[in-house]
Amino acid sequence: MTSWQRKTKVKGKNEFYSISTLLKKQNKINEAFEIMLNNLTLEELIALKLEIASKACKKAMYGIQIWRSLKYIAEDAALKYSISATRTKAESWRFLGLNNHTLREAKQRYNPYSYFEEPEE
Repeated sequence: MTSWQRKTKVKGKNEFYSISTLLKKQNKINEAFEIMLNNLTLEELIALKLEIASKACKKAMYGIQIWRSLKYIAEDAALKYSISATRTKAESWRFLGLNNHTLREAKQRYNPYSYFEEPEE
């Protein structure tokens, strides 16, 4: 190892957050599902999710305002991904290109860290 290389691995709180691992623990997904999911585009995935939801309510999804909700759904998903993909909170907001004020608003609106907490039994 050369002198300019980092000798210890920097760890942060976010290192233990993984959406994939969390969903596997909850038995919501498995390896085969991840492989099939990887073959879909994000647009196909969203359209499929909406189609399945509309089948459940007999195609009567009126009054939900899907178009207005998409921005918030995408922001929440990006925030959760950035938390699982980075080691620290600071890395997470830099990854998304957020400033402190915007980050504070996003945390209040979406409360992303609660998603990764283990439910108490």
